[in-house]
Amino acid sequence: MRPTLRLLESGLIEKILAEAREALAKLGVEIHNPPVLGLLADHGADADLAGRRARLPADLIDRALKTVPRSFPLFDVLGNQTHDFAGDNVYFTPGSAAINILDPASGRMRLPDTADYVRYVKLTAGLRHIASQSTAFIPAGVPEKISDSYRLYLSLLYGEKPVVTGAFTIEGFEIMKDLQLAVRGSAGALREKPLTVFSCCPTAPIKWSDVTSQNLLDCARWSIPVEFISMPLSGFMAPVTLVGSLVQQTAETLSGIVISQLAAPGHPILWGGSPAIFDVRHETTPMGAIETMMLNCAHSEIGKRLGLPTQGYIALSDAKQLDAQAGLETGLGALMAGLSGINSISGPGMLDFESCQSLEKLVVDNEIAGMTFRLLEGIQPRGDFPSLPLFEELLREKHLLIADHTRRHLREEIFFPGAVIDRATRARWLKEGGVTLGERAAREVARLVERYTPSRLAADAKAELTRRMSGEARRHGMETLPAADD
Repeated sequence: MRPTLRLLESGLIEKILAEAREALAKLGVEIHNPPVLGLLADHGADADLAGRRARLPADLIDRALKTVPRSFPLFDVLGNQTHDFAGDNVYFTPGSAAINILDPASGRMRLPDTADYVRYVKLTAGLRHIASQSTAFIPAGVPEKISDSYRLYLSLLYGEKPVVTGAFTIEGFEIMKDLQLAVRGSAGALREKPLTVFSCCPTAPIKWSDVTSQNLLDCARWSIPVEFISMPLSGFMAPVTLVGSLVQQTAETLSGIVISQLAAPGHPILWGGSPAIFDVRHETTPMGAIETMMLNCAHSEIGKRLGLPTQGYIALSDAKQLDAQAGLETGLGALMAGLSGINSISGPGMLDFESCQSLEKLVVDNEIAGMTFRLLEGIQPRGDFPSLPLFEELLREKHLLIADHTRRHLREEIFFPGAVIDRATRARWLKEGGVTLGERAAREVARLVERYTPSRLAADAKAELTRRMSGEARRHGMETLPAADD
């Protein structure tokens, strides 16, 4: 039996959906993109072009929900399927778009550079429980207008795993789409085997900016999957109650679904978000708060009630170091997300309110993900019945260390974490130097980066990636791309 976590009664889910629908029908959604507003008007929305607002009738929402795929696959750069966002399948991906990296030598946060990003991609390639890359942090040293595409370029050039990414400008989408075409070879191949998931973020309360709504429109027309990242802040930009915040998040996500499905019926999406409470004491948005985790899990329940694949920003920490708080918040979030069946869990590696990525934390979080997967397998009999012969052997041999039953089931029954997790005796730990968690994590990062095998993407595709990225860099005043110290 797969263990599960549920936070909402079915009747409450229906009430939240009804309230969100009513908000969209009577208050509407604010749209700052004229083509998107026109699209909604053309399909029956009550659109106020001057006021930049569209009211969405129930039948329009229903029509959109009918065309959303109930699942979709994701593929790596070589064309191999890596994800099936169906049912309660769970996948972990690093948190994205951090502005800092935690320097293990100094213990301080700093701006990352290209070499840091390449090292991150090489590390992620070796993390078996992290299924995809993300454009995890923003390398300094390149023009802001190419920072989105440059991160995707490095991910596709050095890594094989699919990428969770996003564009923060309208112009940036074109080059990011072209980079994917360089890998796949054609628009048809990219549609058949999607390589990325783009984050599309409505603004609280119930609003789509010009940039994000255009990105959503562009992704839909190119069949690039998106994850809707609604970000209500309970008690600040959303009702303080969790139910009230869920109503708002549901309305914002439903509005995105309507736009995507009107633009391209059947466009694959993830019902997701990055909600948080607002801590009035410090004026912060703690991602490690238990209520934030509850919002993520409950929102996923609502998406699953609609039969949709889901995403959540969870399994991360607000701590500033790789410390007990980081482990507490990340571990609890990962377990709750896994038990809730959130299909795409975004967050590993992140610290400090989603602003910092730590490679050392990422290798620890990889082990947390592995333990989560073991939990999700549940408890099941493995040659245990009848039990009498096994206990007779135990009485006879005084142990079962080399029993056939042990050798047959040891690896599938017991999860053995890597070297980051200390399970030695205290005497052995002291003999080997009393190495701390941070030191073990740094060693593991170095080991996995050293073991990195270059991407098997064809040389001509790599050359095309570099040609397109170099051209975009020159267009924004940068003659040569930064050295990767590869």
